[in-house]
Amino acid sequence: MKNSILIVGGTGNLGGKIINALLERGADVRMVVRAGSDAAKWATFEQRGVQVIPVDMSSVEELTKACAGVSCVVSALQGLHDVIVDTQARLLEAAVAAGVPRFIPSDYATDFTKIPVGANRNFDLRREFHTHLDKAPIAATTIFNGCFAELLAYNIPPLDANNKTIGYWGDDIDWHVDYSTMDDTAAYTAAAALDASTPRYLRIASFQISPKELVTLASELTKSTFSLAPMGSLDGLAAYIKSEREAHPEGENALYPDWQNAQYMHGMFSVHHDALDNDRYPDVTFTSAAQFLGAILH
Repeated sequence: MKNSILIVGGTGNLGGKIINALLERGADVRMVVRAGSDAAKWATFEQRGVQVIPVDMSSVEELTKACAGVSCVVSALQGLHDVIVDTQARLLEAAVAAGVPRFIPSDYATDFTKIPVGANRNFDLRREFHTHLDKAPIAATTIFNGCFAELLAYNIPPLDANNKTIGYWGDDIDWHVDYSTMDDTAAYTAAAALDASTPRYLRIASFQISPKELVTLASELTKSTFSLAPMGSLDGLAAYIKSEREAHPEGENALYPDWQNAQYMHGMFSVHHDALDNDRYPDVTFTSAAQFLGAILH
């Protein structure tokens, strides 16, 4: 069953898109769901031929049975330590026990191998999971897609369409940020899941665009004038994050507290891909900046 893929986290937004992309490629798809969860969340997938397997996510034995015979396990799980580290570690143990040859973890983000420990709580959780993954006798592939482009539709920095401003941190208006749409990320992940020879890391971006270029493009598309809005230094942002995190310890139990969102912004303007693996799968067509912004700017 070389084209049989098991996905965990398929009821989420990205996970569902990955399932759709796998089905479009003719893959045999299995979907692990938590036992007792709402069947309405996966009914459409089941109608399209996806094998839905309810399991006790705390049971390695049940996860191992679900993994039997698949060629790749794809995780699209989202959560804190109990999910990203603990649940994924059990899933990894199950994949190894079932003899699955390949594992794609839920790492879809900025390339956190370039970011210092402690700079981003959610990245640190994934880094901790990697201490298990990199010792396991299984081929692993992380897909780094930069920032999800959908962020640009939220009317917050870096793109505030209401105020016609392009916000940025640091002093480099030519700094290129990596953006990938969820659809593009899902399509690429599906291709990678069906590729038996992927490397440890794959780096993609639908488009890479600087604050300066974003001003020009947004202005052209809307026939109005956008302007740059400096948000301060990266050191200043780091100090703000530290202060907010100390002031709001309850955020440690939330997936996206304000200080965590600020940590993502810090990462976007601190590291980016030096080279892309976009062309590894020629049939994956990436969305351009003009296409994406044209769809969200009205």
